[in-house]
Amino acid sequence: MSNTKQLNRSLGLRLVVVVVIGNIIGSGVYKKVAPMAAELHSPGWVLICWVLGGIITLFGALSNAEIAGLLADTGGEYAYYKRIYNRFFAFIYGWSLFTVIQTAAISSLAYVFAQSLHSLSSIPPLLPSLADFSIGGVFYPFADFSVKLTAILLILFLTWVNTKGLRAGAGLSTAILVLVFAGIFLIIFFGATSSQADLSRSFDLQTTNQTPVTFSAVFAAMLSAFWAYQGWAAIGFVGGEIKDAKRNIPRGITIGVLTVIVIYLLVNATYLSLLPIPALEEVYAAGNQIAAIEAVKSFWETGGFFISVLILITTLGCTNATILASCRTYFAMAREGLFFQKAASLNQAQVPANSLVFQCVWACVLVLSGTFDQLTDMIIFAVFIYYGATTLGVFILRKKMPDAPRPYKVWGYPVVPAIMVLFCVALFCNTIFVRPREAGIGMILMLTGIPMYWWFMRRRLKKEEPVPEEMKV
Repeated sequence: MSNTKQLNRSLGLRLVVVVVIGNIIGSGVYKKVAPMAAELHSPGWVLICWVLGGIITLFGALSNAEIAGLLADTGGEYAYYKRIYNRFFAFIYGWSLFTVIQTAAISSLAYVFAQSLHSLSSIPPLLPSLADFSIGGVFYPFADFSVKLTAILLILFLTWVNTKGLRAGAGLSTAILVLVFAGIFLIIFFGATSSQADLSRSFDLQTTNQTPVTFSAVFAAMLSAFWAYQGWAAIGFVGGEIKDAKRNIPRGITIGVLTVIVIYLLVNATYLSLLPIPALEEVYAAGNQIAAIEAVKSFWETGGFFISVLILITTLGCTNATILASCRTYFAMAREGLFFQKAASLNQAQVPANSLVFQCVWACVLVLSGTFDQLTDMIIFAVFIYYGATTLGVFILRKKMPDAPRPYKVWGYPVVPAIMVLFCVALFCNTIFVRPREAGIGMILMLTGIPMYWWFMRRRLKKEEPVPEEMKV
């Protein structure tokens, strides 16, 4: 395929909002209230962490929106970091997306889809004799292999769908999002108005174990909340395919994030009104239960089937939205000789199909590598490094490009972006302390980008292509 083809600007504001929300609402809205309850032992503090997570996410989104309005292009932060910092840092970010952030997000979402599907229909285990086989005592690729194989098949199918064109993928996300909204609002309405609900319990700040809530526990709980909010920045990856991107990206991010914050507060208050903290702690300890299913069962005896289907639909939509958006960064990198060259081509539908394939293969490998919570904690540790870097870019670009037209300026400057940067530093340090294994694996995968950068650079030199001055580190 020719490398001179250009991406098609086909997304308006409505589809931008759909992609933003579709990338956010996934498994976290159903699962993450349980680990938060296990950390905090207080329903009121769980809701506080959802609010804090939403506020910090919004601060990051508003800061990102200013930069997106100024520098909108395909690749999102990869394109922004070339202007804010240098190509080396931009490459490390793009490589981190490939090795950890976006591919692990695809893997974990597909994993929850597969778990929900298996809860609806009993499928015999595959290769049970290899379930205890491990790599270094850390990775168990054949444990729950039937679930993992289902997740892999989903990734393969959705990758194929997205090779047919951007509007095909976005259209599927729109249809799924309508069903998800309907299902979530049914849970909120019937759950909150049922005789089993006690809304006052949702706001109780007392802990069930009579111990005070610690700073570290709040940060650990917020890792779960941030997984549920994760994904809003993915709209920047398709910046080159958005109409009037410098206006529609900031507007779409803001509308999408505010919508999700409201939905999350309503649905989690409903869960907490239906299930006391000890019940949520039991759900978390069980490992194979989902909080939303247990909450719905408390007021609707046969509701487990309904919520399982809803989780299927939601994770299908979020997996699709993540696959749709993420591969565009690798396409942008490949066009500059900083990724595998085949990823630089477009197919007949003007879609970076080879980039989708590379993404698909590594996401399938990650499905075999770990559990859902391992993957999500690793993602949040990695992604907040770059959320902080993007927000710091607001200050840098105000100095570098003071007179450049900005369709949107971050509200509350300089306080809002400063709070976001400080929070990212605190979360980075706390995650190393409370989740050292996940932080270590995430850091190792990101740092593999250093030798890969030099390998791509040598390949450029062999082709006798000129190296831009800013690529020299």
